[in-house]
Amino acid sequence: MAGALKMTVTVMLVMLAAISLYYAEASTTDEFVHNTITSHKIVIFSKSYCPYCRRAKAVFKELKQEPHVVELDERDDGSKIQDIMVNIVGRRTVPQVFINGKHLGGSDDTAEAYESGKLAKLLGIETEDDDEL
Repeated sequence: MAGALKMTVTVMLVMLAAISLYYAEASTTDEFVHNTITSHKIVIFSKSYCPYCRRAKAVFKELKQEPHVVELDERDDGSKIQDIMVNIVGRRTVPQVFINGKHLGGSDDTAEAYESGKLAKLLGIETEDDDEL
């Protein structure tokens, strides 16, 4: 009986340690996401093979702007970051683009903001079209 109790307590302690470790890692990942979004002018949460992500990155190249890109498929915590994106923006799809700490959207949103001139305004840059006005 004492052996079974000792075993049960040991199993419970191991489970508690595992749960604590999981939440510590999640907290660290949360902090990484928050710090990344707030520390860079342009952030793209991306996957290296994603054509929509390439499209969003190309928009910034066209504007001669260098985004901070987080390639989720190249990170061990990429799936956790996508889970966190659900809490922040309501979806876990990529790309997710942030400008000055605010969510712009995905590929279509980024392209539309570029076409309308909204993106250049958010970035505080002049475009060739602005020079013609």
